Amino acid sequence: MAGIHFSFAEFPSLISLNVGIAERLDENRAESMTILFCDFSEVPTESIKESLQGILRSSDAIVHFDRFYFFVLPYTDKYGATIVKNMFEEFLNAYIRSTTCSYPIDGENTQELFDAIRTKTKKELNIYLECLDMTEKITQKFS
Repeated sequence: MAGIHFSFAEFPSLISLNVGIAERLDENRAESMTILFCDFSEVPTESIKESLQGILRSSDAIVHFDRFYFFVLPYTDKYGATIVKNMFEEFLNAYIRSTTCSYPIDGENTQELFDAIRTKTKKELNIYLECLDMTEKITQKFS
């Protein structure tokens, strides 16, 4: 088990792809994809690598910018994402600052989901995700 890594530049198209799959396959419009944001600033790099290999499914996607990690969890609601976060904390024996946003509840396209995760990290964690500002031009292509 291990998630699949994507470059940060691919993040907007990765979200767009997952939204498209969810729209096609989820007639109930349930929380069919969740983005889990984790701040691993206090975690050693080697420990992060070990935790990713041991916790994530092969269908999960990993995107990171420095020590900020975004996990795209298909067919996972916020409750399921919280379980993943708790598994990280248990594995790392450390508190991990995190938040989630889900399609379609928090946004119905890439830009709306990025806006939601940016707003939540600012409000809940006092972190401004400037890194997502860089993706706005790319995001507009895929919305």
